[in-house]
Formats: sequence, C-alpha cells, structure tokens
Amino acid sequence: MNIGIFSGSFNPIHQGHLMIANYIAEFSALDEIWFVVSPQNPLKSQTALADQSHRLQMVKLALEGYNKLQASDFEFHLPTPSYTIDTLKALDKAYPEHTFSLVIGADNWSFFEKWRNYEEIIQNYRIYIYDRLEYPIRIPTRFRTQVETLDSPIVEISSTFVRQSLKEGKNIKAFLPEKVWKYLIKNQLYS
Repeated sequence: MNIGIFSGSFNPIHQGHLMIANYIAEFSALDEIWFVVSPQNPLKSQTALADQSHRLQMVKLALEGYNKLQASDFEFHLPTPSYTIDTLKALDKAYPEHTFSLVIGADNWSFFEKWRNYEEIIQNYRIYIYDRLEYPIRIPTRFRTQVETLDSPIVEISSTFVRQSLKEGKNIKAFLPEKVWKYLIKNQLYS
C-alpha cells in the first residue's frame, strides 16, 4: 500500500487535521494516512506539550470510524528528538511491503530546507503538500517529480489556537472531535 505519513505533535488533534487527512486519503494516490504522533519535534518548543500518551489517545479517539486514517506510536520507539528522515527509514525497514510518502502543510514546506537531510527525503520519498493561508508553495524545478501540491481545502485551525482558547476557558467544542473534547475536559488538559 501507499501510505502517507502525517507526522506531528497533535497537541491536540483537531477537526482541521481530520479534514485535511480525510481529503488526502480520498482524493490522492495514497491508500491510507498514518498519524505519526511525535514525542518531540526538534523544531518546536516542548512548552505546553501534553504527555505523549494523552496525545496518542486523543488521535486514536479522533480517528475512530475512519478506515483510511490510522494512529501510530511508531516514533515512541525511536530515539528523540524525532527526525523525519530517521522515521521514514525506520518505517521502510519495519514495513517493506509498503511505500511511504510524506504529507506536510505549506507552512512546513516553507522551511523544509531546515529539516535534517531534507534533500534525502525528497530524493527517496514522495511529498504531498497541502495549502495553508499566507504560505505560497514554491517547488524548485529539480524537486517537481517528487513533490506534489494538493488542491485540498484550506483549514485554518491550529493546535496553538485550541490550547490558548482552552486556557482562556473558551468553549471551542466545534473545533475538536467530540471524543477528543470529552477527553480533554475529563483529563483537564491545556486548561
């Protein structure tokens, strides 16, 4: 199968993540999207990062009922911080029957050259980029056979917005899958 790796902190997962991943699973050449929960993103601060077990559980709850979307704790078993190239190579080794591609937003593409071994990623893995407002997608000619932009809906919900709103006591239930909302309230996360 052709698997799209949608990696992130998912701190927390929200409706925007689901809308984008569901669209890509249904309207691209990918057969499934794996939500790979990162214990530690080397390019992000650990401040306000919920425990990885909570974040994984929220992803599992959010993906219930989506046959083509899967939660993964694969990076929990790799050294931290989590570098995408290392994750992709480890996935190739663990699942030789699959072909892996990377799914990222235009915001991440805008600083992709800062990722560890970014050219190796581009040479060995197909990259699917979804639109984000204020991040024009420019693909150098030499990468155009490996990098594809998606005509996906633009969803401007961020985990930062969700966390800040929860901290301020706002009711943002509509921005989260219902089971994630209940889990956040029950476990008093981000408030």
